[in-house]
Amino acid sequence: MRRHLISFLLTATITTASAQNPIIRDQFTADPTARVFNGKIYLYPSHDIPAPEGQRQDWFCMADYHVFSSEDLTTWTDHGVIVTQAQVPWGKPDGYSMWAPDCVCKDGKYYFFFPDAPKAGRGFAVGVATADSPEGPFTCEPEPVKGIMGIDPCVLLDDDGQAYIYWAGGAIRGAKLQADMKAIEGDAQQMQGLPEGFKEGPYAFKRNGLYYLTFPWVRKEGGTETLAYAVSRQPLGPWEFKGLIMPEHANRCWTNHHSIIQYRGEWLLFYHQNDYSPSFDKLRSAHIDRLTFNSDGTIQEVKPTLRGVGTTPAGSKIQIDRYSNAASGVSSQLIDTLNAFRGFEVTLPQRGCWVQYNDVDFSNVKDAYLVVCAQAQENTEFFVREKNAKGKILAKVTLTVKSQQGNFRRDMSGQWITLTAPLSYVPKGTTDLCITCEGKEVSIDWIQFKNRLHYFTPVAKGTAATTPDADGFIRRWRLMEPIPQEIRSNVVFTNTWLRDIFSTELAKLPKQKAKWYTFDSEFYNMKLFRFAEKYGKQAYGNLFWCETTIDCAEELSNIRLAAGSNGASMWWLNDEEVLLLEGDRRMVKDDGVSARITLRKGLNVLRCAVINGPGMSDFCVRFIQEDGTPVTTISIND
Repeated sequence: MRRHLISFLLTATITTASAQNPIIRDQFTADPTARVFNGKIYLYPSHDIPAPEGQRQDWFCMADYHVFSSEDLTTWTDHGVIVTQAQVPWGKPDGYSMWAPDCVCKDGKYYFFFPDAPKAGRGFAVGVATADSPEGPFTCEPEPVKGIMGIDPCVLLDDDGQAYIYWAGGAIRGAKLQADMKAIEGDAQQMQGLPEGFKEGPYAFKRNGLYYLTFPWVRKEGGTETLAYAVSRQPLGPWEFKGLIMPEHANRCWTNHHSIIQYRGEWLLFYHQNDYSPSFDKLRSAHIDRLTFNSDGTIQEVKPTLRGVGTTPAGSKIQIDRYSNAASGVSSQLIDTLNAFRGFEVTLPQRGCWVQYNDVDFSNVKDAYLVVCAQAQENTEFFVREKNAKGKILAKVTLTVKSQQGNFRRDMSGQWITLTAPLSYVPKGTTDLCITCEGKEVSIDWIQFKNRLHYFTPVAKGTAATTPDADGFIRRWRLMEPIPQEIRSNVVFTNTWLRDIFSTELAKLPKQKAKWYTFDSEFYNMKLFRFAEKYGKQAYGNLFWCETTIDCAEELSNIRLAAGSNGASMWWLNDEEVLLLEGDRRMVKDDGVSARITLRKGLNVLRCAVINGPGMSDFCVRFIQEDGTPVTTISIND
């Protein structure tokens, strides 16, 4: 039978996920076997899926394997499918029995071991696929590994290069592998010295000359799987049982399955839980927590955490619902039980409640602002602090529900709001964060610290005049702090409505005590919502006043003003209206063009008002000749 090629190119794209626990947030990943290859962690889990029609609906169902990698334990790259049941030469193409796998590297070749239901007979066999890279493509052997009938293979490469394989099925067994890694030497041995009770999923490793055999185990008093371990001075035992690595899951998830590796000086335990499927424990997700050895080589019991491990970049979405510590009464739950991969939310029920999230790296955060995804039923406020609940305040976030004020955008559900807030300062290096509730109950999905792009440059008073760009667009503007508006929809932007509000606000303009700022835009358009965001004002639902002064060496007659705006806008030249852009606009160059106008010799004041509701506000403007060519022979003052 010819060998069969299994390529990671079976999937169209390589995707990444930034995660805490669970570490993979877009699919189910059970039985996580982790290995360190070429300075990276590679994760080879099984892939739980809901059972298709015709398959047993209350049991495990797996049809393929993915491989993931990470260097920081936080950002995981999905390299796609490496083996599918349909392409295992000796396996049932519809067996859905691709349970816990393993992968090891020997002499530069990668060997991927996996169980599958054979075409002939019952039970499970163990196959092997080989590759020249940990990501594949993998070539599947035409026959399963001789001498093995069972599940959950694990391979240990000893210091002398000898490979040993362990598997489960009624008991835990082990054997030497032949040099070609495709068959065992002699007969399999049942591992001796292990406790009574159901055992599966063996994972073996060596530390300080001591062999560890770890395994899921159902003890009589528990009823569901723990993670347990035994030790030996020989790779195949006999073994001395030592106790638990992790007790039964608190939510009674029946299985657990794991691997243990050392990476960058830390020992890590990979295991699974059914976070994304709390009512059905056959759909599971991979976790990581730290593992600690005592001086005598015994293992300290691991308590599962939401936070997991790894340092989280402050510029990523920080899932603070995966907190390190929390006040009494704080809870974390799925946002949407029908779509669990939307993730979790954390609820702070009252003033004084807090959540702490450890190890956030601010090294790449400079001129930044805070973004928060949150929801509340009443007006509330919460602070983001450094280190703990009494720490220095980085940002204050106000969520005003009734009037919909705040720098917000609602998601598709109409409940979650994305808000922005200015930072009082930016921490240095890696630190812990704490969110404290300062008002009514609030639920938070994630927070993120975003560096500002360089949209504009502040212009100091007395700065030399500038000119339009090569296309004639005017980039220097004086901007007044935005005036908040309660606008639920831009359908109100009719001619009459706009003239009424613009005339009302124009009359107030000389008496406004709001601050003005002068900027040179880095783009042909002035991004007003970024201006508002920079100074901690609401980014949406605003009226903006904008002015610039144009200096002409000579009179320019029979020219036109050409403008575009995101939102509606009105334009005045020397206090005379010249253009109105009504309706729900999108910013387009020369979207509206005025009648013929004249720029007089000397100074001319161009003013505009831009108004928008839920959308982003920006505008662009230039003067054009009768033939459409831009006017560039003018100066722009501050």
